[in-house]
Amino acid sequence: MRTRSCLAALTLLGGAGLATVTTPTASAAAQSAVCSDIDVVAARGTFEPGALGLIVGDPVHSALQRKLRGKRLSSHKVDYPADLSLTSAAQGNADLVNHVKRQASACPNQRFVLVGYSQGANVVDNSIGISSAGAVVGSPIVATIPAALEPRVAAVLLFGNPIRALGKSVTGVYQSRTIDFCAQGDPICQNGGGDAPAHLGYTVNAEAAAVFAAARI
Repeated sequence: MRTRSCLAALTLLGGAGLATVTTPTASAAAQSAVCSDIDVVAARGTFEPGALGLIVGDPVHSALQRKLRGKRLSSHKVDYPADLSLTSAAQGNADLVNHVKRQASACPNQRFVLVGYSQGANVVDNSIGISSAGAVVGSPIVATIPAALEPRVAAVLLFGNPIRALGKSVTGVYQSRTIDFCAQGDPICQNGGGDAPAHLGYTVNAEAAAVFAAARI
C-alpha cells in the first residue's frame, strides 16, 4: 500500500532528523492528575519522540501556555504504541476516552483541548466519533467521549490527519471547534500527495492552532 510505505519512509526520515533532540521527561500521568483549567490531551504521531510529541504536541502546548496566561494548564500524553501495528490507534482511542472520563469526573470545571498529529489524529477522530478505519494506521472506533462531556471539549486540533486522504473530515457537533491542518503535498492527508517531508513540517502551525483554541476557551 503506497500510503503505508510513505508513512514508513516518513518515520525513518523523522527519526534521522530528530534522534539527537533532548526532550522533557516529566510524567504525563502526574501532570494529568491536576485539576487545571485546561487539560491538553495530545496523541503523537507514529514513532514521534517528545514529551507530548516533538513536531506537534510540545510546540502546541507551549503556544497555548503563551496564549492562555490567565489559565492553569495540564497535559496528558496519550498512552499508546504509536507504531504500525493494526491495534495501535485503537489503543490510543481507548486511552484518550478513558482519560477524559476520569479527569471530567475528578475535576468538574476542567475543559479539554484535544491534539492529534498523523496517527494521533486518527486517535482523536475515533474518540470524537469519526471513524479512521481504512486510513493509514487507522482503526475502527472502540470508544467515544460521552455526549454529556462533549461541551467540555473546547477545541480539537488536528495535523496531517489521515482520514482526509479518504475524503473525510470532522463533522457534527465538534466541527465548529475543529481545525485540521493538511500541508500541500502531504501524502498522509492528501490523496495523491507526493511531498513526504511536508508531513514533518507542522510545527509551523502550532501558533495558529493555539490562537484557534484560545478563541474557544
